[in-house]
Amino acid sequence: MGFVKEFKEFAFKGNVLDLAVGVIIGAAFSAIVKSFVDDIITPLLLNPALEKANVKNIAELSWGGVKYGNFLSSVISFLIVAFVLFLLIKGVNSLNKKPETAPSPPVLTEDQKLLTEIRDLLKTKNNI
Repeated sequence: MGFVKEFKEFAFKGNVLDLAVGVIIGAAFSAIVKSFVDDIITPLLLNPALEKANVKNIAELSWGGVKYGNFLSSVISFLIVAFVLFLLIKGVNSLNKKPETAPSPPVLTEDQKLLTEIRDLLKTKNNI
């Protein structure tokens, strides 16, 4: 029974659940980015280049027999996902940034306090 209890504690920890939610949202976001690249970026930006290459679909784009169109689409998708994640992490980090507080003065021991008083007395005596 101990094994089952350990697994239950592990599986329902906050970090594991957060990771699961992140993976699910990441998959959904990946579908959005793929649609963005395939349905918006490719027709608007890449179609003029594809027409000059006499290709109707990015998957047919090739150079020297190497079909690199799908790879190009995947690279564009990756760059978009990486940029959005960068912005997201940067935003979260700026929200979690704690305001810098002035460091508190160090606590002096009794010996240090006495030495400081002696130093201050010697300074005032020499300035008179």
